[in-house]
Amino acid sequence: MGEKNLEIALVKYNKKTWCKSGLLGIIIGLAVIVPGISGSTVAIIFKLYDQFLYALGNLFKKFKQCFAFLLPIALGMIVGLVVGFLAVQKLLDLLPFAIVGLFAGLMAGAFPAVTDEIKGAARTKKRIALFAVGLLVPIAVGIFSAVFSADAGTANGNKFDEIAWWHLPASLFIGYLLGITQIAPGLSASAILMAVGWFSSLVDGVSLSYFQENPTVLFVYGGLAVGFVLAILTFSKFLTYIFGKARQTAYTLIVGLSLGSIVSMFCNGDIVAVYADWAKNGLVWWDLLLGIALFAVGVVGSYLLVKYQRKKDSEKAERLNG
Repeated sequence: MGEKNLEIALVKYNKKTWCKSGLLGIIIGLAVIVPGISGSTVAIIFKLYDQFLYALGNLFKKFKQCFAFLLPIALGMIVGLVVGFLAVQKLLDLLPFAIVGLFAGLMAGAFPAVTDEIKGAARTKKRIALFAVGLLVPIAVGIFSAVFSADAGTANGNKFDEIAWWHLPASLFIGYLLGITQIAPGLSASAILMAVGWFSSLVDGVSLSYFQENPTVLFVYGGLAVGFVLAILTFSKFLTYIFGKARQTAYTLIVGLSLGSIVSMFCNGDIVAVYADWAKNGLVWWDLLLGIALFAVGVVGSYLLVKYQRKKDSEKAERLNG
């Protein structure tokens, strides 16, 4: 496929579309806390993914236009992070399987929206291989986090009570990986943090009292933030270029990543700890049954949203063709 025109028209906001972008930002913020959730997949459902990548990659080149588009997403992301730290994380402590079940259901119900992008695409060996790679990567990360992380943040104190010199370059690198998870659908920021054993320590360390007692930990959070922003600005431009060159082939990988992400929500460091607790202290039936029920609710609710968006897209196409 030859290269396409990479110029993308950004949506002109009204109250409805501004709120939609704000909701996308909230989900991207939650994605840092909730294992397995992918904000980029939601961007695909909302038909904002290409515009999201374009605005990030051209922020300095077309600052006014791109900043206006990204503003509600950025504000929503801040809200999502705050809600994630203050509420969702506490709910995960109280109802771990149920909350993961809900978000997994939301992701599963939205999965058809991702597959829409490759309808009619030929099943070449390259695309099948890319799908397989995409499927296995988040599952492998989840398994790695479950087997090797042994996140000592809950058992042996916070990992960042004492900061070593290598924490800063490591935080820059991990921050860059986290930024990629917010751009590439199907990848989970929390799964990456669990895989390296930083998840619990970072979440538990977000408090004014901890910062006052351990001010050097701010270098770790700062390194993560810098790496995150660098990834957002550079990797988004790279993906926009790739989509211009071979969109359906690239989306074959994304479909695999999205499906693998749903599986990894039930196989990662945090959720395996829940299974281990059940094995040791007995199955918590109400958490299990509530999780199954919320999974079903999430699937239905998310799929209805996909159907609604498909209907709106079909009506728009008919108006343009008629």
